[in-house]
Amino acid sequence: MKIKLKRAYEAPVREDGKRILVERLWPRGVTKGEAALDDWFKEIAPSPQLRKWYGHEPARWPEFQKRYRAELEANKDEVARLHSICKNGTVTFVYAAKDEERNSAAVLKAFLESI
Repeated sequence: MKIKLKRAYEAPVREDGKRILVERLWPRGVTKGEAALDDWFKEIAPSPQLRKWYGHEPARWPEFQKRYRAELEANKDEVARLHSICKNGTVTFVYAAKDEERNSAAVLKAFLESI
């Protein structure tokens, strides 16, 4: 399984493989053509309540990871569907967060690689 992470504001390249948006909301200022997505997994993204609670506050990062993993464990169908796609070649999770280390796509990647 080869999963890459890339901000929605970075240009797509062939090496991205299958590009999947893993955000509940569409990234601001990005057109569908610019995003060049193959799929959009809205329902696998953190819940609106969790996203708002986290607010990209670094101090909340450890608890955010724990809560988001719990949401993923409860979302078995979408996790299984995405995991199946990831086993078939290179996949790039496209996300909108500014923080390239502490974001939901990073948690999702680690979660899928652990199962």
